[in-house]
Amino acid sequence: MESLNDIVSSINGVLWSSVIIVLLVGAGVYFTIRTKAVQLRYFGTMFKLIANTAGTKTEGNEISPFQAFCVSTASRVGVGNIAGIAIAIVSGGPGAIFWMWFIAVIGSATGFVESTLAQIYKVPREDGNGFRGGPAYYLKNGLGHKLWAAIFAILISVTYGMIYNSVQSNTISLALNHALGADRMVVGAVVTVLAMAVICGGMGRIARVTEWMVPLMAGLYIVIALGIMIYNITDMPHVFYIIFRDAFDWQAAFGGGMGAAVLTGFKRGLFSNEAGEGSVPNAAATADANHPVVQGLIQAFGVYVDTLFICSASAFIVLLTGDYASTGLTGIELVQWDLTQYFGPMAPKAVSILIFLFAFTSLIGNYYYGEINIGHLTHKKWPLNLFRVLIAVMIFWGSIADLPLVWNLADLFMAFMVLTNVTAILLLFPQVRTCLKDYEDQLAKGIKLPIFHKKVLKNQKGIVWWDDENNFNGAKK
Repeated sequence: MESLNDIVSSINGVLWSSVIIVLLVGAGVYFTIRTKAVQLRYFGTMFKLIANTAGTKTEGNEISPFQAFCVSTASRVGVGNIAGIAIAIVSGGPGAIFWMWFIAVIGSATGFVESTLAQIYKVPREDGNGFRGGPAYYLKNGLGHKLWAAIFAILISVTYGMIYNSVQSNTISLALNHALGADRMVVGAVVTVLAMAVICGGMGRIARVTEWMVPLMAGLYIVIALGIMIYNITDMPHVFYIIFRDAFDWQAAFGGGMGAAVLTGFKRGLFSNEAGEGSVPNAAATADANHPVVQGLIQAFGVYVDTLFICSASAFIVLLTGDYASTGLTGIELVQWDLTQYFGPMAPKAVSILIFLFAFTSLIGNYYYGEINIGHLTHKKWPLNLFRVLIAVMIFWGSIADLPLVWNLADLFMAFMVLTNVTAILLLFPQVRTCLKDYEDQLAKGIKLPIFHKKVLKNQKGIVWWDDENNFNGAKK
């Protein structure tokens, strides 16, 4: 097992330190240029679209655009947004935060492209109640690559539904054990039961649970960070100064200073916001939208929420305390220590509650991706039921296990997903450009709610939903 772990770690080192970063950054820059920075031009529109769809009533497996946004955010925002940022600052310095912001802006364009494609190639569920979609669907229907589509569906189901969920439950059990002395096996049993109660209710129940849990956890964490920022308002200019100073420390560039900041910021940003990995499009496709670009813009905003809001909150908590280089701590321990400076000995317990919220929403969000892709592989019910049983086993097992090999395997599978997905969205990008032009043309004509017709696309191969009789009222039609 140690030998296998060493081999997997070596492969991951090559892929994630060079190949994947170059591919994702290059794709993000390309999409930014070709869309004329759609992620910046429509920033205000993104917020309005999310606000306008919040609170939309749905039934069964119908998913509103806001619910799809919450599901993707549930999976995207996890304990890495707390612990990972502390690690980034310790290893790459404050300058890593600037480059994390930079890659979020670039990655938002990639998020827009892949989520718009997910909407273009979405398919109705067998019961006519809601949709499925994502990379497996546009690989098969858009590019005609059935084998790659099936491989991707298996990879994301195993990686997110099983491996990542075992890691999340492991984090929950460790946090509650350290902070409250809770028995890890008991925690595992409780978390498994709670997760299965949500999961077995299907996509509709998952969407409705994340619809209130995600704003709660994100809002609570941001409020804590804002409180610390206001309390230390006179120190905020210095925090921004050291972030920008270290980000462009040219004198240190040849000694590894600036290089470490750039590389660490890129890796932390890419790992956190998941743009290009092919996970978020699975949620984006399930939304009942009038135009693919609407969900593309909403999910592009999700990259900002993850990195500019949640990750920045963690960064300010660490940097305002200013002891990241002297405590000898890193990760979640450093954040707990810093919060203790403000809130006293109760801080570790409060952090453990936040970790539970972040990790639990990731559990059900990760499963959501698995269910969508199981549906791509087969429409029979027993594979989905078997998948749910395996999810329960992995959640419980993860709560009591040590997971170095599992985590490394997940990174390897994720690398394969990135290579497959980014290649697909680069090939299908002309569809997105045409779709975006159609959306902008309708806005220019004064149409406040653009409606998509697939006839505007030159290549209509594999598009099964956007017929005239379907696209006015979405799944309800």
